[in-house]
Amino acid sequence: MTGSTRQQEIKDAFIAARGYWDDAWDAVLQLDPEFLQAYLDFAGVPARKNHLDAKTRELIGLAVNAAVTHLHLPAVRQHIRAALQAGATPEEIMEVLECTATLSIHAMNVGVPVLTEVLAERGIRTEPAPLNEYQERLKHEFTVNRGYWNPTWDEMLELDPELFEAYTAFSSHPWKNGSLSPKMREFIYTAFDTSATHLYKVGLKLHIENALGYGATIGEILEVMEIASSIGMQSVTLAAPVVLAEAAALGKRPTQQAPAS
Repeated sequence: MTGSTRQQEIKDAFIAARGYWDDAWDAVLQLDPEFLQAYLDFAGVPARKNHLDAKTRELIGLAVNAAVTHLHLPAVRQHIRAALQAGATPEEIMEVLECTATLSIHAMNVGVPVLTEVLAERGIRTEPAPLNEYQERLKHEFTVNRGYWNPTWDEMLELDPELFEAYTAFSSHPWKNGSLSPKMREFIYTAFDTSATHLYKVGLKLHIENALGYGATIGEILEVMEIASSIGMQSVTLAAPVVLAEAAALGKRPTQQAPAS
């Protein structure tokens, strides 16, 4: 098999599996077609295992790439297009984005315990204060709206109830107005918490527990993680076109033959 024939074979397999092709992938194909094939095999594991349906896989991919810790617009567009083609509605896609927007509250989930640690070291706050009636009401509202309570919220509720109240309304909006299942929403939180650009273990454990409580299987949760695990390839798709452009400027060509048209 000639180089160009093998490249065309890999390109055809990619399009059959992913449903699209663009210049970034063409650059990877020119520079290292067998690496592209290895990526295709790796990223294709969730679809081959098929614990999640195609629409769900695309919505999970969207959450990972739209997360504020990642923000990879080319993949965001690809996953939105593929999700619509798989039957998702614009409202479902918006709901995924609304759930994904809650990631930023982790500034408080991480920061407030550090604040309480420093306060304890200085003798300013030696133990949690009892909740007042307002705080108890907020705790109840969060539990009803979000379907759970976890000690990760205790210190924020105690020290900053006003923000906690606003966050409860913000994060509860898709739960009160959306159409995705509770399990699907927990998959979204799991996806961006396990992503390489976030790796928020506290939230990841919590949302896995919640997903299992809503009936998720081990295979489904693993598939969410598998989808998140493929974003490392974006190092290649971002840089490969630059490699070709800079090499061409210096009159250097890749040794691989161009794929057949």
